[in-house]
Amino acid sequence: MKYYIIAGEPSGDLHGANLVRAIVTQDPSADIRFWGGDAMAEAGRGRAVLVKHYRDLAYMGFWEVLTHLRIILGNMAFCRKDVAAFKPDAVILIDYPGFNLRVAKHLFKQGYKIYYYIAPQIWAWHTSRVKQIRRYIRRVYPVLPFEPAFYAKHGVEATFLGHPLLDAMARYRFADPLPDAPLKDGERLITLMPGSRKQEIEKIFPLMLAATRRFPEYRFAVAGTRHMAPFYARYMDGYPQIPLVYDRAYDLLSVSTAALVKSGTSTLETALLGIPEVVCYKTSEVSYRIARLLVMNRIRFISLVNLIMDREVVKELLQGGLTEANIVAELEKVLKNPKIREKQLSDYEELREKLGREGASTRVAASIIADLERILV
Repeated sequence: MKYYIIAGEPSGDLHGANLVRAIVTQDPSADIRFWGGDAMAEAGRGRAVLVKHYRDLAYMGFWEVLTHLRIILGNMAFCRKDVAAFKPDAVILIDYPGFNLRVAKHLFKQGYKIYYYIAPQIWAWHTSRVKQIRRYIRRVYPVLPFEPAFYAKHGVEATFLGHPLLDAMARYRFADPLPDAPLKDGERLITLMPGSRKQEIEKIFPLMLAATRRFPEYRFAVAGTRHMAPFYARYMDGYPQIPLVYDRAYDLLSVSTAALVKSGTSTLETALLGIPEVVCYKTSEVSYRIARLLVMNRIRFISLVNLIMDREVVKELLQGGLTEANIVAELEKVLKNPKIREKQLSDYEELREKLGREGASTRVAASIIADLERILV
């Protein structure tokens, strides 16, 4: 069968790779075209064709989207034409709702079967989008355990089959050594994870770097993505002792004592690897003010760890609260206060239990394939 998969961000590429791997294992005749990145390309080598790389798609925040609207609309038009030329049996959307839901409307009208893996967090904002999902999406596979109840309330059948990060954790093996960030005996490492988008790096990274000066007894390293190398480098003057390590975030985290992490999937990855963390987030003032109006009156937290646990497990430093002084104060707590550190690690164990067992990608692929086999007979 033919599958068209759309992922527009690094986390979508990671989960899309596991899904591609599961599809080609279960469907020997699978023919795949996808939007994603290097991980999906590697997983589908010889069986999947990369159409667009996520580095050409990753715009976030209301203001940032508006300023790149012409490019985004052009990508949507290209996507519609490419799907029409490929004629897939299934279109599988992975997160990236601003783009994917608009594409879904058009593709539904053309008669395509559309599945949504890693459903958008519309329970936090844009609740009205549930009407689009109910109309255009054949099946929804959310990855947070509380989401099926939300969808059921709105008449959408959604099946929680586990979180795909558990699959990524199961596949992970430490690649020793770390030549870019060697540790001597007794040294303790703190990983900085400033994100992979320009606007995130610009707002968050300088503050993370400034805070490192207050911890001379620790080593620091930056977990970055290679395609953003020139942009990280803009902020590294004055920090020659801090290496940039590309595309090895798990390796860095696994040997770290703590981490400063940009809000997003990386907060959950850090928790599942058992590393105490402080969550950092800052965007443009326009985007933040709009988000406060639309989102923050509905939810108490923004990090996935706290959302899933429905309580503060990790400290969130947001917008005006993200200052060098606050970063230093919160990092000192997880480094030097045994009660705070041990409580966070204990909460991580409960978090893992809530996310279910490994094999989410395999189960989602099996569900989609079985559904296609029923309707294509």
